[in-house]
Order: sequence, then C-alpha cells, then structure tokens
Amino acid sequence: MRPRPVEFDLTEEQQQRIRRIRDAAVRMPRPEPGEAAGRDVWQAAGESGITGLCLPEIHGGGGLGALDTALGLEAFCAGGADTGLAFAIAAHLLACGTVLAQHAGEAVRAELLRGLASGRTIAANAMTEDGAGSDVSRLATTAVCDGDAYVLDGVKSFVSNGPLADILVTYAVTAPAAGFLGLSAFAVPTDLPGLRIGPPLAKAGLDGCAAARVEFSGCRVPGAYLMGAEGQGSAIFQASMTWERACLPAIFLGTMEVQLRRCVTHAGQRRQFGRRIADFQAVSHRLAIMKQRLESSRLLLYRACWQVDKGSQDAGQAAALAKVAVAESAVANGIDAAQVFGAKGYLTAEGIGGRLSDLVPLHIFSGTTDIQREIIVKGMGL
Repeated sequence: MRPRPVEFDLTEEQQQRIRRIRDAAVRMPRPEPGEAAGRDVWQAAGESGITGLCLPEIHGGGGLGALDTALGLEAFCAGGADTGLAFAIAAHLLACGTVLAQHAGEAVRAELLRGLASGRTIAANAMTEDGAGSDVSRLATTAVCDGDAYVLDGVKSFVSNGPLADILVTYAVTAPAAGFLGLSAFAVPTDLPGLRIGPPLAKAGLDGCAAARVEFSGCRVPGAYLMGAEGQGSAIFQASMTWERACLPAIFLGTMEVQLRRCVTHAGQRRQFGRRIADFQAVSHRLAIMKQRLESSRLLLYRACWQVDKGSQDAGQAAALAKVAVAESAVANGIDAAQVFGAKGYLTAEGIGGRLSDLVPLHIFSGTTDIQREIIVKGMGL
C-alpha cells in the first residue's frame, strides 16, 4: 500500500474562517499610535471570534486545535490588525485561556471562559519575575495554604495585558523543598484585596499590548481558583508554552505577509534611473529572499501546530524550531523591507521601519531564542 500523500490544501471551512477573520480585521478599529488597545477594541476583536479560537464551544469558543488557531491569528494580522493587539490577544488566549479550559475547576470555567471567548473578560499571564525569567525553578512568589484559601506574596514583571486584566493566570511556590514539583498554578481575579497592578510599562514596541508589574501582598485566593492539583504548576506552564510557542508566532507571519505585499507594490511603482526598482536584481532578489523566509518559517510553524494537535512527544521541539525560524525571518524581513523603501522606510507614517520594534520581541518572549535552541538540542539527545 502506498503511503497517503501529505495534504497541504486548506479545507473550504478553513478558508471561509480565514476570510471571515481577515475581513473583520480590515474593519476593526485600531489603537491610537503609541497607545494600548482599549476594551472597545478588544470587544470588537471578540466579535470576530479571534479571542476564543481554541476555547471550548460549550463556553462560546471556537473549539479549534492549534493549527486552526494559528491560521486564525495569522489571518488577523494579514488583514491589517495591529501587531501589538494581536500579541495581546494571543497571550490572553494561549497562555491563559488554554490553561483555564484544561485545568480550572468546572465552576471557574463556567465563571470565566465565556467572557474570555467574547473579549469582555481579559486575561494576563503572570509568570516572569525579576530573578526568574526563563528559569522558572527560581520563582520567589509563594502561595501558602490557609484554610480554604491560598495567601500569595511576590512580584511579577512584564505581565502582558496586566493594566486591563480581569483575571491573572499566575504561578507560585507551594512546596519550597519540592523543586520542580513545588510550583502550583492559580487563576486570580484582579479585584481581590492584596493585589496591585502597576502602571503600564514603557516599551520599545508592541504598543497595542499594555504590560505592567503585578504585586501580591497577602492576597487571599480562594482554593477553588487553584488549577490542577498542588505541584502541577510546572507541567501546566510548560504545556501552555508549547501552545504559545507553536501558535503565537503566527501573528508575525501575517505581519510579514502584509509587509512583503507592500514591498512588492512599492518596488513595482518606484522608479529610479528610468526603471522600476524591481528591475534591479539587488531589489528583486531581496524580495525573493523575503518570500523564501516567510514560506519556510510558515511551514515549520504549521508542522509544529500539527504535532501539538496530534499530541506528539516532539511537539515541544517542533514549536521551538518554529519560533526560532519565525523570529529570525521576521527581523531579517523587517530590515530588508526598510531597505526596499529607502528613506521612506524610516518614516513612522509609512509603518515599515517602525515594524522592526514590533518584531524584535519575538526573540525574547515565551522563552528567548537561546532557550529555544537549548530545547532543540535536548530534543536531539544532546
């Protein structure tokens, strides 16, 4: 029997969903330049279904797998949605929504997921600390069981969506002597006493996504908001990061698609020395390389999502490969795009050079590129 051929075509249902999301992105309000997206923008995004792509249908979500979630996020940015807003929604959905859907108790799921799916409830992932970025074994935030609640103390940094968040997905040490098994996951409503969200952090890019520091000071979290069992926090977090690393870079595929489309149009219209600049090999080959980077990183990302969907033990390594590929392609294409546009590419109004500040963070969040390479090497048995 001959092996079944790999199928690259999208189904009609997938194509219709992509068109619907792209069309919605075209019509969506955009945050003001330099400003984070407000709740009105979030709710407009929610109407497109983008804020609930992979959340359970029973709670108003799309019930989609990783590949279809990535296709939706890519379509959102390919339709012209603000990259910072798309990043904020991806963080809300992948690092928070998937955790709540899979590990929160039934009552908490019923309380929160429908709001998350609609965009009316905004979630933020509070994991990173000043002394514990990629090294999650060094968390200093503690959660002490006290009757029917846990008392949280500690500070989280770089909390995307923090200033707008209604719910925090956070991680704290419940058993200091247990190492990897001493970490637990919590959903924390932001209106609880003892929780303080700092002012928005000034960032170099992704302005549409507000970020802040979060402080827990004797914050009593009802025991019902513990996700999974005590000690499962590390495993829960790693699973959410596989989803995030596989799907979130898809927004940058959409951004690269818009960028390349604009470069091709510009190269065909801009004339120098009596010729279109597209007729100069130095420009046309640059565009060809940009296309190659986009398509090759796209294939790696789709493959990673496919592995997540089938529950492959290699999904983590595949997601790391995809994230590195998209990060390197996005930054390189951003530099090339600025060169294709020349001096105009450096003007804020053109939105070409400015995109670089949105692209560089892909090398940092969800585990730096160096951390992803460590994951890849471990997957190779080294």
